[in-house]
Amino acid sequence: MKHIKLFACLICFSIFLSGNTYSEESQLNIFACEPEWKGLADEIGGDKVKVFSATHAKQNPHFIRARPSLIAKISRADLIICSGASLEVGWLPLLLQKSGKILQHGRIGNLMAADHLPLLEIPTEVSRSQGDVHPEGNPHVHLNPHNILIIAKELSYRLESIDPLNATYYSDQLQDFSSRWQESIMRWEKELLTFKGKKVIVHHKSFTYLADWMKIEIIASLEPKPGISPSSSHLEFLLQNNKSNPADIIIRTPYDPKDASIWLSEKTGITAIILPYTIGGNDQSDNLFALFDSSIILLKKALYDK
Repeated sequence: MKHIKLFACLICFSIFLSGNTYSEESQLNIFACEPEWKGLADEIGGDKVKVFSATHAKQNPHFIRARPSLIAKISRADLIICSGASLEVGWLPLLLQKSGKILQHGRIGNLMAADHLPLLEIPTEVSRSQGDVHPEGNPHVHLNPHNILIIAKELSYRLESIDPLNATYYSDQLQDFSSRWQESIMRWEKELLTFKGKKVIVHHKSFTYLADWMKIEIIASLEPKPGISPSSSHLEFLLQNNKSNPADIIIRTPYDPKDASIWLSEKTGITAIILPYTIGGNDQSDNLFALFDSSIILLKKALYDK
């Protein structure tokens, strides 16, 4: 009997050492780099997950500090979900150094959205002279709703693999979300017909995927090069260029500086607006569905309610 008890204790100890174990009642800890991915994880994980977002809508996700509080959060995570394509290159690698093996790149607990999507604006050359260029391509992938659906499926697969006892639950959550999301895409795309061919000026290349989906043409950026603050000479160039190639609207994120867009708006009469960019970017954008609803409403108002 003593040998049996000892053998059972050894088995339990080996399971403990092998990594996390989950029950149907336990919650997975998910570390999301940005609010949009927290929103998606909440949709697919439901009450089986506890999700933390490292950034909020008023922060530029390129530039945050790898604070001790973030290290503590990621050290307890079972899965991380981020944009990838070097968007978080200034801080995420430092956090991953303090995390477990399951969260390292290439492992089941590391989900970088850009690894699973066709990227836009892949540079032909990368050098410091080109500004803050991402070698893999533009990382702001979440603003095309079709990309969200692709990552939702990948996230469900990861959750089912990490937590097989609740695999059916995650699969059902994915099915429910996908149905509602596809219905919303159909509704949104009917509204987008009036946007086709409109010309916009952006502050940074944050809205490339939104513009591509909406068939809107981005004709200029307020930044002379990605990540480089607008200069007076560049703004003067945009002012002169607008005479021959006028834009319909100027857009920026909640965290972009306002001075350049306001200056150009006042000089040209072009409406300048803030789009939410991510969940929490305005009072209306409290989930993924509301993020796209609000963005479309704001664009319609700026373009047509003059």
